[in-house]
Amino acid sequence: MQDNYDLHCHSTASDGALAPAEVVRRAHRQGVTALALTDHDTTAGLREAAQAAEDCGIRLIPGIELSALHAHQCLHIIGLNIDAEQPILIDGLAKQQSLREQRALKIAEKLQKKGIAGAHEAVTRAAGNGEITRSHFADFLVAQGYVATQQDAFDRYLSKGKPAFVPTQWAGLEEAVGWIRAAGGVAVLAHPLRYSLSFKWMDKALTAFKQFGGQGVEVVTGRASADDILLSLQLTRKHRLLASVGSDFHTPENQWVELGRLAPLPAGAEPVWSLFLPELPLVADIH
Repeated sequence: MQDNYDLHCHSTASDGALAPAEVVRRAHRQGVTALALTDHDTTAGLREAAQAAEDCGIRLIPGIELSALHAHQCLHIIGLNIDAEQPILIDGLAKQQSLREQRALKIAEKLQKKGIAGAHEAVTRAAGNGEITRSHFADFLVAQGYVATQQDAFDRYLSKGKPAFVPTQWAGLEEAVGWIRAAGGVAVLAHPLRYSLSFKWMDKALTAFKQFGGQGVEVVTGRASADDILLSLQLTRKHRLLASVGSDFHTPENQWVELGRLAPLPAGAEPVWSLFLPELPLVADIH
């Protein structure tokens, strides 16, 4: 059977709709053979995912998605094949999680000033033991009838420049990459074309990313067009970085983004998994 990699997805440990074990089982049904669970600023779902992966016979690559600041812009950095018990990473995640809690309170306060009450209580219930993200607020705004869709919530309230946007002093890019590398992982820039930044800006950012120890770029994503893939590959080749693939799956309700439903890496792209899969056991050890 041909290998099918999906190295970017989310569970209820952050802003996904399915529990970690359900994500793994769905990935297996979709024909994925190697899956990375990459929740936002948390590794809380990895133990459950590892057990489900062992039951299914699918490779689980322990991962994470970190929010990081570079030149006043928030970038998302995927960590692949990390040691979730590494103390430097654990300390870094505690800082990120504290920032998320503070941001959630501030977003709720801003919504309150717009006449929208009860947001913090609602998103806290919705997140459960997971990390609160802006997507939880978007779902709240949809459920309360203030907007029609999650995208409307971002466009009207939650995006930069909108009434409930809260700028957050995430870890710097060098620091975030350092946490991943300290944990033995591979740092990958997620969805490089989704930030609405110029090619020139991203080119400079990737120069810094590589200097800090970054090793890969997500070339194929769940919503990437053929042109997007070629442009991302162009950036990857220019900076001599490796190519990754990831659906960025969050929910079965989004019919356009599904686990394992990804275009193949284009010819000439060197896959990021060449760094760790040759010696990776069937299920990575999650302590």
